[in-house]
Amino acid sequence: MPKNVLLVEDDPSLANAIVEGLYDNGIKVELVSSVLPAIQLIREKRPDAVILDLMLSDESGLDVLKAIRAQRDPTPVVILTALGSLENRVDGLNAGADDYLVKPFEMPELVARLMAVTRRNRRLEGSNLTFGPLLLDLTTRRVFREGKELKLSPTETSLIELFIRHENQVLTRKMLCHQLWETTWEGETNVIEVHINRLRSKLDKGSDRSLIHTIRGRGYMLSEHEPKNRSNLIDLAMLDTEEPAANQPSQKTDSSEG
Repeated sequence: MPKNVLLVEDDPSLANAIVEGLYDNGIKVELVSSVLPAIQLIREKRPDAVILDLMLSDESGLDVLKAIRAQRDPTPVVILTALGSLENRVDGLNAGADDYLVKPFEMPELVARLMAVTRRNRRLEGSNLTFGPLLLDLTTRRVFREGKELKLSPTETSLIELFIRHENQVLTRKMLCHQLWETTWEGETNVIEVHINRLRSKLDKGSDRSLIHTIRGRGYMLSEHEPKNRSNLIDLAMLDTEEPAANQPSQKTDSSEG
């Protein structure tokens, strides 16, 4: 059962009815009525699913769908619309919708379809890791920022994977060295700093927002926002004396630095 759903609907009475019906089924709903706020909330809030009307007052709901799929965002989308022709349904599904429900509809069917698309997405999400604008395809080891592929070395890709798995947490230099090369970190070496700086230059190219932040005296953190109260940050220093966590990358050598 999805816990948080984004509803993109510009009919106030219908929107309120949907919000109430989903709430009665234990689903929290965030409501927007236009394209740009919808795209922004999908990126920032990462809802379990999206219910999308096609006939919005400013633009077509398909613009929302095309925008998030262009960024390789896998969030499940159920189109809910009065446009019920075969051509409309085919266009919606081809644009990247996971399901298509025509108005008028019954609330139990909408809930069932939301459950189905989120269930399918959980089975697929094991092949991708996402954080904000970043997506790592674990099968191909390709990394994307806002849909644009980044040319990373194997070590840089492993760094991204480690950061995404521990988003908004401080990773110490010792932990990074242990996880990536299965070796003890020597405090005088700057090998971690070199790899972090290379990764930052590729990650932040063309963007005014840095995602990897240096936490002075402690390590590094992946976050969409500059940390303010750094004394309250979650620190993974306890892993410095433990074995590496399961399913973490252990890349010893690079085949390229491209």
